[in-house]
Amino acid sequence: MNILFIGDIVGKPGRSIAKELLPQIRAENNVDLVIGCADNLAHGRGATLETIIEMRDAGVDFFTGGDHIFHNEGFKEDIDDLPIVRPANYPGDAPGKGHELIDLGEKGVVLLINLMGRTSFGGQAAYLNDPFRTADQILGEYSGRRDLFSLIDFHAEATSEKNALGFYLDGRVGAVLGTHTHIPTCDTRILPKGTMFVTDVGMTGNIDSVLGVESDIIINLYLQGMNQKFEWENTGTKAFRSVLLKTESNQIQRLDF
Repeated sequence: MNILFIGDIVGKPGRSIAKELLPQIRAENNVDLVIGCADNLAHGRGATLETIIEMRDAGVDFFTGGDHIFHNEGFKEDIDDLPIVRPANYPGDAPGKGHELIDLGEKGVVLLINLMGRTSFGGQAAYLNDPFRTADQILGEYSGRRDLFSLIDFHAEATSEKNALGFYLDGRVGAVLGTHTHIPTCDTRILPKGTMFVTDVGMTGNIDSVLGVESDIIINLYLQGMNQKFEWENTGTKAFRSVLLKTESNQIQRLDF
């Protein structure tokens, strides 16, 4: 099967470029499943029911989350009814689910897992469970299944932690894809035991910005050392960052527009 994974879709510019390009990309590459990271989907922070529906209409089949996924009021009440997984190593009382089986019929079944890193993440990381052991636990639940393609979105800050998880799971999952830093890395590769890997898929949104935020705001943050109110850049050049996974040939390919 061919799986398209879209990096962090950031705000209105990200949703706009996804709606513009996704139908053509999906058709030209015979894509069977589109997954998008929704952690910044609604005005740069979190997701909403409305923005998930908007992206579903654009052709995204399923979504992953991260550290911002519950930023918007009311989303925790909606998440159980939506095609989305949040980090599986959130504490046990968190709403939503951390993994899902996506049945594509004769094409196969995808085990989609969302995990969040703990290195360099600040206060929130103190409440998270170990992502390495969480992956072990979930994979153990499906150890008897031979028909699954397992895909992990590892939403993490540190490149070292992302690389470590990739090698830890090499040969046990189909793909480990990094998200969160918004900067695409050029290390798409097949690890020694066969797992597809990239440190960070990158951001889908406005690149005439600092990670989606108006550049002057971030510059002032560094110059003044004072907290700034983030405003998300809506004008300028937009980019579509994604990777295409071809499970039959075990290939991972960047699709950057």
